[in-house]
Amino acid sequence: MRRPDSSTLARPAGVLALVATLLVAGCSSSSPKPQATPSTTTLPARTPKVEPATLEGPITVGTLSSPADPRPPDLTAIGYTQEEFFASGSATAYAADGALGSDGKWKVTPTTTAPYKTRLLVRRPTDPARFNGTVVVEWLNVTVVEAAPEWAYVSKAIIDSGAAWVGVSVQALGVIGGTSLLQTGAAGQQAQSNGGLKGNNPARYGSLVHPGDAYAFDMFSQIGAAIREPGRVAVLGASKARRVIGAGESQSAAYLTGYIDAVDPVADAYDGFFVHSRGAGGARPDGTLDLRGESGGVHFRSDLDVPVLAFETETDVGPLLGYAKARQPDTDRLRVWEVAGTSHADSYLVNGSFSFCPAGINNGPQHYVAEAAMAALLRWVEKGTAPPHGTRIHTSTPDSTTVTRDAHGIALGGIRTPSVDVPVETLTGDSSPGQPVLCALFGGAKPFDQATLTSLYPTRQRYLDGFDNALDRAITLGFVRRADRDEFAAEARAVHL
Repeated sequence: MRRPDSSTLARPAGVLALVATLLVAGCSSSSPKPQATPSTTTLPARTPKVEPATLEGPITVGTLSSPADPRPPDLTAIGYTQEEFFASGSATAYAADGALGSDGKWKVTPTTTAPYKTRLLVRRPTDPARFNGTVVVEWLNVTVVEAAPEWAYVSKAIIDSGAAWVGVSVQALGVIGGTSLLQTGAAGQQAQSNGGLKGNNPARYGSLVHPGDAYAFDMFSQIGAAIREPGRVAVLGASKARRVIGAGESQSAAYLTGYIDAVDPVADAYDGFFVHSRGAGGARPDGTLDLRGESGGVHFRSDLDVPVLAFETETDVGPLLGYAKARQPDTDRLRVWEVAGTSHADSYLVNGSFSFCPAGINNGPQHYVAEAAMAALLRWVEKGTAPPHGTRIHTSTPDSTTVTRDAHGIALGGIRTPSVDVPVETLTGDSSPGQPVLCALFGGAKPFDQATLTSLYPTRQRYLDGFDNALDRAITLGFVRRADRDEFAAEARAVHL
């Protein structure tokens, strides 16, 4: 019995050079019990305290350079329009005002200013009547080349809600080039490292300016403010943004962690945040990156005044990125979802374009739960309905990065799906020893042998019934969207006995 990976279910053309694009580089922890009926609290509106960026566009000169995406969208089919704009202004860098404590209550002092000009890519409902007033602003990832992993993972939830998406080139590597955090040797990566948008496509992007990542936080604030108050530039067509959510995955999640702790309290530019696959650390106010929390785990500040949903895979919790060192309880403004059987990146993300890991890569349920997480955050920000609490993945001690596993090697605890509760393979966020460093981000998937499968599922119907029951349980608890039920259930039907 074998479960096909996602590339056998749907495989548009993939691009190997994009693969790492979207990435970085006996007791359980205490956690609240899942709740089926979330509480509802009206959230206050925000008024940005920063000067909005000056917007220009839509840009039509030359050819668009899209963020790398192994799942390029058919925007016409989903009823969305894509346009690109430039954003410019004078950005402020920050310095830490005192120690950067583990509690995340970081204070900052403005230092220097510098001019900038960058790009934002807007995808919005073509019909203004479909737009619900919410804009999800993704801090584009530059771990390898500039990419949009959040769009890849959660665009269905964004589209189904009627929200708009904006991808922003916030960091210097995407705009002017530089040295990537993770080197793959791929020609496409080296080309972008050499010149970024500006150097590689000067006909369209030759006027862009980036003063360095120390200014990225304020750039992100100013662009968030400009999306809300765009002036005479119709960045959302005939529509107007009422709510703006910041989102980012992997390295971008680390920058959002620093942004939430240090800058959001003085900027008030965003109504909520989706922090996807952060490690134990975060980016410091001066723009330097501490992904794994080398000096200790960093919490989100306890006095959050907007909703934050942190989404963590096994790889993030475990020793590679060490998020377990930064664990903290849920609050009325924080939800943390740790998802069993998932890895930092997986076969869904790369869409079959990645195959050089000798032990295979994780083909688990991350995207289904991530879609539910984004949908839950959108409801939280839009209606004040808080998401359900998620149980933490079990580790040997609450702040240990050693994941506790069952006899099949599957993590105990965490948010559960039929992929781990009615398994046909060992899905893990850990990679096998001796694999290439890039493969550590992709976890693993090892099919059960026939004897194990027969002992677990004497008949095919026993397997399908168990899978469906587990799927319905996950949907009832709010960790899988009902809209994704048929697609998820089809994975079980594709298993060969």
